[in-house]
Order: sequence, then structure tokens, then C-alpha cells
Amino acid sequence: MRGGAVAASTAPPSRARRVDVRQWLGGIRLSGFMMIMLGLVVLAAFVLVPTMGTYLDQRQQIAALERSVQLGEEEVADLEAARQQWSDPAYITTQARERLYYKHVGEVVYLVVDDLPAVEVPQERAPVSADVEETESDWMSRLVRSVTAAGVAETVTYQIGVPDAPDAPDEAPAP
Repeated sequence: MRGGAVAASTAPPSRARRVDVRQWLGGIRLSGFMMIMLGLVVLAAFVLVPTMGTYLDQRQQIAALERSVQLGEEEVADLEAARQQWSDPAYITTQARERLYYKHVGEVVYLVVDDLPAVEVPQERAPVSADVEETESDWMSRLVRSVTAAGVAETVTYQIGVPDAPDAPDEAPAP
């Protein structure tokens, strides 16, 4: 190794290496043709960038309109299939019987009212009283007190999954 090379590589790291800008720029040689080409590239960039943005926006709009047309065509196909169904006399007859309970002259139609299994039949409830009962408290004053208390409360306490349960302690009681 040479002594000069070691001294240059062991320069203190705090000092930055300086680059002479004049020497660097002096090494670049620009001809007139190179300047014209550079100007044309910059001009092309200024012209093409907005045009490309417009092109991409239009392509997105075209894709959205194509999707809209496809959905419209599917809807038209569904409506045409429904129209074909309604042009069939047998379909019209079945729809009139099922939806409107129509019947042919002389037919006897039976409607089954309680067709639920015994398990799914609702249980009998207590009869509803015809007497008017008075509430224990004034509901309007309770509502105002509740809204006022909720508006001035600093913290919110609630329990998930336990409706109308009083606040339970955080710790379980000792056995």
C-alpha cells in the first residue's frame, strides 16, 4: 500500500467531502442539438401529462358505463323472462289461485288455517284486560330526568348481555 492512499482514506468522518461544482459542470458538454432534444422532451412531457390524465379519466368512465349497460341488459333479460312466464296461461292460472284464491266454477277450495306443527304453535297468553290502568309514575318526568342525567354524566356504565341488571361488582364473592 502506498502511504498517500492510506492518509486519504483515514480522513475524519466529521468532515464532508467537497465537490467542486464548476469542475463537475465543466465536464458536461451540451451541443445545440442536445439542447433542442432536451427542450422537445420537456415540451412533450408538459403536453402529454394532462392528456394522459384525461385519457385515464375517460377510460374509467367508459368502464363504469359498460358495467351499467351490462346490468341494464341483465335486467332486460330478467323482465323478458318474466313476460314470457306471464304469457303462459297455466302460469297465470296458478298465480291467480295462489295469490288471489281464485277458483273455477264448481270447485271446492279448502284453506288450511292452522298448518303449523304443534311445537311451533304459539303458547296461549293471558287475556288482555279491558280496564285502563294508571302507571305508577309520570313517564314524562322520568324521561326528562333520564335525558338530563345522561347529558351531565361524566362516565358511562353499562353491561353487555345483561338487560336491566344492576351494576355487578368487578370481583366475584368469596365462597
